[in-house]
Amino acid sequence: GEAVKVFVVRKDKSLSERELMDYARENLTGYKVPKFVEFRQELPKTNVGKILRRELRDEEEKKSKA
Repeated sequence: GEAVKVFVVRKDKSLSERELMDYARENLTGYKVPKFVEFRQELPKTNVGKILRRELRDEEEKKSKA
């Protein structure tokens, strides 16, 4: 199966995983609340600034197979 994972680029460096998860639990339906959180410096983007979700998904698949 699949689990929800959120990739976060922090504007506020003090933002913690716990704060993020608390916010998600309060504002999202149960199945949308992420099981995993990954903080990054940046997200992969196209030339026009759209996030390359497929690239993130492929990275995760490689990690799970390693």
